[in-house]
Amino acid sequence: MKTVLLTAAILATIAVVLTTAPRLLAKESGPARAKSAANRVRPILSRDLTAAGLSFGNPVFLRVFKEERELELWVQQPGKKTFQHFRTYYIAAMSGKLGPKLAEGDRQAPEGFYFVPPSAMNPNSNFHLSFNLGYPNKYDQAHGRTGSALMIHGSNASVGCFAMTDPKIEEIYTLCDAALKNGQPYFRVHCFPFRMSPERMTHTKDHQWESFWKNLKEGYDLFEKNKTPPSTTVQNKRYTFK
Repeated sequence: MKTVLLTAAILATIAVVLTTAPRLLAKESGPARAKSAANRVRPILSRDLTAAGLSFGNPVFLRVFKEERELELWVQQPGKKTFQHFRTYYIAAMSGKLGPKLAEGDRQAPEGFYFVPPSAMNPNSNFHLSFNLGYPNKYDQAHGRTGSALMIHGSNASVGCFAMTDPKIEEIYTLCDAALKNGQPYFRVHCFPFRMSPERMTHTKDHQWESFWKNLKEGYDLFEKNKTPPSTTVQNKRYTFK
């Protein structure tokens, strides 16, 4: 009888822990939330980085492909300027269609060249963890485009942002945060409508955004060639690269 009562008590305790855990997690905020996430994912990330000849805390670079619903994370190779592909993550949710974001509320996800400084990292996000892409950038502003709070974040729902799920954003956020804390002043995020191969570009002829996409392809091609994210500026309402 005592054994039965003890088992029932243990099961009741487990049930309480399981039902309260989400609420306890929800109360965790700011640096504590980011730290907890890092504690969960860093061991696996460090192991896989070492296996790939890379180091935790090295500079990072992200590429987003809307049509393929993929986010690539690249890490700078030790002692080199070049970056090496490390992970590809599936984008769980993304609204809109191919083409750039034009105005606040149009539900479009951005396309273009963005960068994320430490001030844009948001561990207090309503979507677990997130960082702001910096839309509208100088190119967007030159074309009169409006919008705000365009993020890469957790969860599996999004309006104009890129939702990665909570487990995946923990990896992405942790790697990006570590790079910034290790001295990278900002990391670049290049957002493309699709992988800009010559074959795929043949299908853009006479498209509304053909000229814009050809301009994006200039930056895409430079990275494909050099494996170093190009420096990007805006002149005469066009992206220029070096």
